[in-house]
Amino acid sequence: MSSVKAWFQQLPTAGKLLLLLTAAILPLGLVLVAAATSGINQANDALAARASDQGRLAIRAIDSLIGRNVLALRVAANGAIDGSADPCQQVQRALSSAPGTPFTFLLSDSVGTQLCARGTPDDGERPTLLVAPGQVKIWLSPTRGRLYYRVGVIGGSATGSIDRDQFRSALIAARAGTATLVLSDDRDRIEIVGGAGQTLGSGMERTLYSVAQSIVGGQLDIRAEVSTERIAEVDRLVILLPVLMWIVAALLSWLVVRTFLLNPLKRIQVAITAHDPGTGPLQLPSRLGSAIEIRELGASFSRAVERIEQNEKDMAEALEGQRKLVREVHHRVKNNLQVVASLLNIHRRSAKSDDAKDAYSSIGRRVDALAVVHRNHYAELEENRGIALRSLLSELAANLRGSAPDNARSLDIGLDLESINATQDVAVATAFLTTEVVEHAMLTQPEAPVTLTLRRTGDTTARFTLATNALSEAAAADPEHQQFERIIAGLAKQLRSTLDRAPGSYSVELPVYPPR
Repeated sequence: MSSVKAWFQQLPTAGKLLLLLTAAILPLGLVLVAAATSGINQANDALAARASDQGRLAIRAIDSLIGRNVLALRVAANGAIDGSADPCQQVQRALSSAPGTPFTFLLSDSVGTQLCARGTPDDGERPTLLVAPGQVKIWLSPTRGRLYYRVGVIGGSATGSIDRDQFRSALIAARAGTATLVLSDDRDRIEIVGGAGQTLGSGMERTLYSVAQSIVGGQLDIRAEVSTERIAEVDRLVILLPVLMWIVAALLSWLVVRTFLLNPLKRIQVAITAHDPGTGPLQLPSRLGSAIEIRELGASFSRAVERIEQNEKDMAEALEGQRKLVREVHHRVKNNLQVVASLLNIHRRSAKSDDAKDAYSSIGRRVDALAVVHRNHYAELEENRGIALRSLLSELAANLRGSAPDNARSLDIGLDLESINATQDVAVATAFLTTEVVEHAMLTQPEAPVTLTLRRTGDTTARFTLATNALSEAAAADPEHQQFERIIAGLAKQLRSTLDRAPGSYSVELPVYPPR
């Protein structure tokens, strides 16, 4: 479920809208389509059932007509051939009492010889067809357009016929309307009713529904085609209107959202992205659509950008003021340290003993080292890249040579320094470390040169090495050297580095700024 929710949240707004409309409208449309389809199918089934009933009604009317005529002729002719001098008169008299039966008939003896006839009968081109008593033979004559039936009676047979008009009258009487009705036997066929289905207006069409049945013991086949209305295929397209409604709603919603919401928001986004702070007010596109909410949103963005730029301007001014204040503080600290160094130098000159003079000189050198750090930090504030250790150590070496005692005026301080910047804390500890080592060298072995080496070992590390013979193992037994070692170890801890001691050199790792 959480994966589906995450997938949905990643969709664009138009995609989310399409999914929501699909979930809301498409099921309803499918239900309506199913209901309409079921209704059309039920209507067509009802029309087909009615057409089937109509066709069977026509078949029953034809069957009833044939059966009624056959029965009437059999009853009238039975016993008339052998027992009457005028059998035709007797048969005609019997038929006259049976309503709806024909008066045209033909009587034959047992060998097929015609005895008599009434009306204008014929034998249907089958004079020699013999029928046993109680049997019936049916045949069709397409040339005469008649159905013939011959019934066997005692002493001979009786032949009658039914023409198309009689069949049609029976259909009309039974109210059995058909488009076509065809009678067929094993040899011939007669079309009683002819026609065809036709297409009607308003989406309805007529189609022929066929019903077939055998009658008279299978001697005659009847096929009736009933013309019935049926919902046309074009009407089935109407049931797709709910689906079309879903498509139209989805497209219109997507178009409205894209025109009135997404496109204006996209133009606002492009304008905000292209805006360069500090170059003036935010320039929004002129075409933001007719939605008042989008225009109000654009105005809100303009006001927000204006307030942000004003705040940034105020912050920049406050930062500049803070930078000037820090510069002033460092400048005053540097001046104060220089004043202290000058006072120490004055007291050194007026001191009575050499030990006092040496003490004043030692303190002055450390105060001067701190003043050099503040002076370099003051110079680097504009670039905000920390203190340049190369210039710091160069200036510090010059000051140490200038403040050296008379017996160490010729002290040689060699410099092999890379251009590396560090923080003020690192610079202070490095300056004090340099001062301690150089002062120790000028007081113990002033004739031995001192070499300061600074090399970068990584993006944020550099190795600072101080080399002089005053750091030899022979001097380690001196009590003053042990005090010196404690001071050097403390400065190394301040640098968060391990002091690497080697004969004639000390090394530490300095944290520095990455190269530009």
